[in-house]
Amino acid sequence: MDSKELSVTEKVKCLVDSLDGAEKTNEELSRSEDSEAMLAVLLEVSARLRLGLTRDDLMNTPPIRDWIWWKNKQALVTLGDGNLRHQQDSSGKTRWDSWTLDFFKLLRIRL
Repeated sequence: MDSKELSVTEKVKCLVDSLDGAEKTNEELSRSEDSEAMLAVLLEVSARLRLGLTRDDLMNTPPIRDWIWWKNKQALVTLGDGNLRHQQDSSGKTRWDSWTLDFFKLLRIRL
C-alpha cells in the first residue's frame, strides 16, 4: 500500500512499529538531548520509510507526542495559572503533599 493513502495515525503506527528492535535508532533517541534532536531522528526514519511525516504530524500524534513531552518533561495540560501540576520530575521537590510536610515540621521531624 502506498503511504500517501495512509492517515497520519497509520503512518505514525508504521514508524513506531519500525522502531521495534532497531537498536541504533533507539540508542539515538535515548541519547537525544531534547525533543528537537528526537524529532530529527524520527523525521530521518520517516524519510527512509517514505512515510512523508512532518514535524507537526509527529508533535501532535500519540505516542510520539507523548515521547516528546517526556523528553521535555512538560505537562500536556496545565490548569489555572499555568503552573505544572506534576511534581514527580521536579528536582528539589518531594513527593509528599504540602500538608504532610507541614505536619512533619510541626512535630519537628526532618526528612
